[in-house]
Amino acid sequence: MVRWWLGAVLAFSLAGAARAEPAAWAGLGWLTGSWIGEGGGAQQGAGGFSFTPEAAGKVLIRRNVADYPAQGGKPAQHHEDFMVIFPQGERVEADYWDSEGQRIHYVVSSPQAGEVVFLSDAGPGPRFRLTYRQRGPGLDGQFEIAPPGKLDQFASYLTWTARRRP
Repeated sequence: MVRWWLGAVLAFSLAGAARAEPAAWAGLGWLTGSWIGEGGGAQQGAGGFSFTPEAAGKVLIRRNVADYPAQGGKPAQHHEDFMVIFPQGERVEADYWDSEGQRIHYVVSSPQAGEVVFLSDAGPGPRFRLTYRQRGPGLDGQFEIAPPGKLDQFASYLTWTARRRP
């Protein structure tokens, strides 16, 4: 009888520990839902994205679609990407893939309420930083790139605003 009781207590304790999420995970909750991009920055386009909890809330999936008209001497472009955001130990990480064949690994942080930063690993190539900032009912987004050899000298590549889909 005592062995069964100890086994049950241990099982419930381990189940609770498996459900525990790092503190940083809580800072992403405001992003969940569907968003409509409203443009901004040098490249004007149209699109939207969503953040959806999946696998019983253990991962957050971001799906993004953007269409850019021909501009600045460049042809029209269609872009799709997919990101899986997940707790890894005491931190949050993300893996990103896009229709251009790129794959990026990020470490995710929430330096303050209403702000989420995705920072790519330092490596031999460029480094990337994706930031979302909550602004009233919407958000501001920014994608920055740091060149090889200057991995902390980010320059803005895309900026946008978005509002929640009704």
